[in-house]
Amino acid sequence: MKTNTIKYIIFSGFLLLMIACSTKRNTWLSRNSHALSTKDNILYNGGIALDKGVVEVKAQNKDNFWEILPVERMQISDQSLMPGQAKNANFERAEGKATKAIQKHSMNIGGSEKNPQMDEAYLMLGQARYYDQRFVPALDAFNYVLNKSPNSNKIYIVKIWREKTNMRLDNDALAVNNLRKLLKEIKFKDQIFADANATLAQAFINLEEKDSAIAKLKIAKEFTKSNEEVSRYNYILGQLYEKMGYKDSAYASYQSVIDMHRKAAKSYVIHAHARQAAQFDYVKGDTTAFLKKYKDLVEDREDRPHLDVLHHQLAIFREKTNNLNGAKKEYNLSLKKKTADSYLIASNYRNLADIYFIESKFVKAGNYYDSTLVNLKPRTREFNLIKKKRENLDDVIKYEAIAQTNDSIISLYSMSTSDRTAYFEKYIVRLKKEDEAKKKLAEKEAKIKENKERNSGNIESKEGFSSDLEAKKSKVSQMEMSASAVNSGGSGSVFYFYNSTTVSYGKIQFAKTWGKRKLQDNWRVASLSDKGIDDGKDSTTKEKEDSKDATTLDERYTPEFYTKQIPDSQTLIDSLSKERNFANYQLGVIYKEKFKEYKLGVERFEKLLGDNPEERLVLPALYNLYKLYEILNKEKAEAIKSSIVLQYPNSRYAQILLNPASEVEESSDSPNSVYQNLYKQYQNGEYKTVLTATEDAINRFTGDEIVPKLELLKANISGKLGGLSEYRNALNYVALNYPNVEEGKKAEKLIAVDLPKLEALQLSKAPSKNWKILYSTKDFDDVPTKKLRETIQKFIKDRNLTKLTVSLDIYTMTDNFVVIHGMSSQDLANGVASVLKEFKEYKVPQTAILITTENYTIVQVKKNLEEYLTGDLPETAAQPNWDGTLEKAPQPQQEAPPQQQQQQQQQSAKNQEQQRDLQQNTKGNNPPSDGDQFGPPPAPQEKSGKKG
Repeated sequence: MKTNTIKYIIFSGFLLLMIACSTKRNTWLSRNSHALSTKDNILYNGGIALDKGVVEVKAQNKDNFWEILPVERMQISDQSLMPGQAKNANFERAEGKATKAIQKHSMNIGGSEKNPQMDEAYLMLGQARYYDQRFVPALDAFNYVLNKSPNSNKIYIVKIWREKTNMRLDNDALAVNNLRKLLKEIKFKDQIFADANATLAQAFINLEEKDSAIAKLKIAKEFTKSNEEVSRYNYILGQLYEKMGYKDSAYASYQSVIDMHRKAAKSYVIHAHARQAAQFDYVKGDTTAFLKKYKDLVEDREDRPHLDVLHHQLAIFREKTNNLNGAKKEYNLSLKKKTADSYLIASNYRNLADIYFIESKFVKAGNYYDSTLVNLKPRTREFNLIKKKRENLDDVIKYEAIAQTNDSIISLYSMSTSDRTAYFEKYIVRLKKEDEAKKKLAEKEAKIKENKERNSGNIESKEGFSSDLEAKKSKVSQMEMSASAVNSGGSGSVFYFYNSTTVSYGKIQFAKTWGKRKLQDNWRVASLSDKGIDDGKDSTTKEKEDSKDATTLDERYTPEFYTKQIPDSQTLIDSLSKERNFANYQLGVIYKEKFKEYKLGVERFEKLLGDNPEERLVLPALYNLYKLYEILNKEKAEAIKSSIVLQYPNSRYAQILLNPASEVEESSDSPNSVYQNLYKQYQNGEYKTVLTATEDAINRFTGDEIVPKLELLKANISGKLGGLSEYRNALNYVALNYPNVEEGKKAEKLIAVDLPKLEALQLSKAPSKNWKILYSTKDFDDVPTKKLRETIQKFIKDRNLTKLTVSLDIYTMTDNFVVIHGMSSQDLANGVASVLKEFKEYKVPQTAILITTENYTIVQVKKNLEEYLTGDLPETAAQPNWDGTLEKAPQPQQEAPPQQQQQQQQQSAKNQEQQRDLQQNTKGNNPPSDGDQFGPPPAPQEKSGKKG
């Protein structure tokens, strides 16, 4: 009986267990059984992993205090992941646990979730995906809870997380609407209420609605229980007030962060001090109190990790109070502190560059601008502005280097032999001191390195060994230890001879112990015999040998090493002098026109005039000096004016000075006349001639107002002959060197607007109604080309093809084309080329290139004929709109009425018949009288203007 009872009990228990394990039965036992298994086993472990992951995310977050901080501490990474790859193992584990709970214990019955723990499982799943930055799958998880468990006690939390996810997907307006509804639903003002307001504030920040964001952040700050959140919200409030111009409110919010002391993270406190400093009135404020406050902050041990920020702010204070030397010192101190804030580093370099720019130390400023660009994000507005400013310094750096170098060489050349020797002897004394300091530093570093290795057990102390044998054993064992460490991949030791510092130190120590020894067998014994030989020599001989050895060792310590490098050719010195004078002239113009540094401009022009410049630079330099002194010193301006009028009465500058309000009569040799003649030749297509003449005119009229026009003309010709790359470089030169005149602004506009359109042009196989035949040639006047032109003209005359025209087009400086225009289809072009090649009365030996008008225009613009000849072209290519500067593409025609379509078909058949006749006709036969198959001759801009 008892046995049967036990059997019944076991069977009933097993039956109840099976019923409880079912996810398809909505019973009290099933719900609670699955809820218990979900909560106390799977979700517990998943929750631990999720919490660890969140801690890691917050620890890895690097706030950018230069912008408004996000409410949530989470760094969004641009790194793309492979499918199935997770950024954080903890979130992967949490997602796995949540997925396992859902798969095993979900009770989706009748369209709703019956397991009360499934809302937490899906919430964990969504949070893990959210922190793993997979926002769309996270949104699916949150929406599942909202759809299947609308009565969950986690419903408010899920709604907040859903809106956070919507914001990450740039659905800020949707998040605002949903969060406003949620705030009306929440009855208790607790942490959930604070989180909802904080999330809504972030949505308003994203939408640039700062006043609404401030209101919600205040509520979140009041009801949150986290000190970290309170400090962060206060700091964000200060940033928002500052952006809106409410300086007092911003200062108060930052002070709230500071007053929290250790309850707030140190980074918030330090940056709050920094932002308060930005509000400081450097004219009326208490500078003594400011400096005392920052002195205390710098000396506080707890602030050491943030000294970069403090020194940067002190540097700004020094700069604002006109203590530029103090500012430079503080900026350099900020740079010495290792920081991960790349924008802070860039700001330090940028501000240092600005200081050196103000001090007119343009070369040094350029170096600091280079360092700024390295640390700034490219393709930002600030990056582009600084890059442009740096490019403006290129010419200054270039010409300053030329002027200083050449001036030094010329000065040394003009010295007597004794003066040169004395000069270099002083330099050698200074050089020896510097080398000795470097040597001591190297010894010190080597000693420190050796001590570190000895302390770490990698080098045994050699002290206490009495014999050379023991020292050798020590060195051998030491080398074996190093070799074994290297072979085993250990990082604690490096082979002695792999380290240049320790090798140099070893050489120094060897020389101190053994002196100078030759590399030979028995070097110790050999040293004794050498010593004996040396003893037999008198002291004078030894000194001479030592002197000889010293000279052999380092020639830099002898004046002859330098004097022999000074050029001794007067011709070379004259060329250096001309180069220096031109560099000084250019510097004067740049300082005057580009940087408005009038005093520096005066210095350069006066130095130029004092260096006996060539005649072409004297008048422009005097005229520019006159213009500068009109601003700086009226009396000197009048003196220079009188000098120009008296010494150069027939010059154009004298006429301008005597008649500033009237038009100076133009001669055929005046700058404007020369430019007009060159421009006419340019319009006629004489590019090669004009390019050489333009360069001569630029050199001739250096300093004249016509030069920017000539430079822009030269840029256009460079583009015609060299392609877009040379065109961009030439335009960039004009834009940078003449930014304040019309030509410089026009060049800048061409770079920004027109060049991208030209660069977007692409060759294609698109159908066309305009075809050309090209014959390549090097010289239009050589015998084969003349014969080719005569043959083509004969062909056109024989067949009465009046619609065909011939032009001589320049392609590059070395290559040209003889071009036949006027064919309306590729078949017709093929027919013409075939007749010219195969018929005995023509027999053109040159290879014909068939090309559409559209492709020919692109080839002339981009100089990419080789690409066209490969034939690997797309069927169609999107082309920019033509603006009249290039040959226009054919306009699409409207569909013709049925009657016209019939006429067109008849005309097409007639054209085909005429094409056959063209190939069959021999010399003397009249071609078809109707030439309508040939379209109107195009007129490309690249055409030279020479008719065949």
